[in-house]
Amino acid sequence: MASETKTATVYRMMMPDHQCPFGMKTVDLLKRRGYEIDDHWLESWAETDAFKAEHGVKTTPQTFIGGERIGGYTDLRRHFGLEVRDPDATSYRPVIALFTVAALMALGAGYVATGQPLSVRSAEWFISFSMCLLAMLKLQDVEQFATMFLNYDLLARRWVPYSYVYPYAELTAGVLMTAGVLTWLSVPVALFIGGIGAISVFKAVYVDRRELKCACVGGSSKVPLGFVSLTENLMMIAMAIWMAATAGAM
Repeated sequence: MASETKTATVYRMMMPDHQCPFGMKTVDLLKRRGYEIDDHWLESWAETDAFKAEHGVKTTPQTFIGGERIGGYTDLRRHFGLEVRDPDATSYRPVIALFTVAALMALGAGYVATGQPLSVRSAEWFISFSMCLLAMLKLQDVEQFATMFLNYDLLARRWVPYSYVYPYAELTAGVLMTAGVLTWLSVPVALFIGGIGAISVFKAVYVDRRELKCACVGGSSKVPLGFVSLTENLMMIAMAIWMAATAGAM
């Protein structure tokens, strides 16, 4: 016997100047769940406002299944038992993505430069690429980064302009270390900012036991302050020591 057809009714904004992305995601989710969709387009703001007033809702899209209003896209995900992201929840995903990309870039660059993806140069590039990517995220909104950084960095709390200088210093050191030039500049910069950073994080997290968000991946970060930020700073210190030692041996 043929299975009963599953149907859903969706009301979503589809206007010349605005096609609701959550409406598109709603329709896609329903199709992937095997639903036939009665798709109602709200083609003007007046029509959208009238729909909201009629059904007593504040947002669109709105999905109805079996005559019951399920709600918006997030409500639909909950209806199907799918994960719903908490915008305020802590997450290590940005850091995992960043270090994964840095590692892949280092492997690719190492292969081009030496013919081998795994080499000492690849390891050096992994750290310097990571520094550049971390600096890039901070530079997206320096003001917001500085505000979060001031929560725990010991030097920035004594001299506020340092919170604005830090991303540029990290980027400068990362670029110079990638190129392997001006070691006399990149090494002390990395040692200085990495050393102050490591001490600041260790004190805030492991001595004072404060629960803070990490500014390491930008001012809007949901990454907890602790191991990740400490690792960032220790990587800079290790890279600086390594480059100073290898430069002296050349």
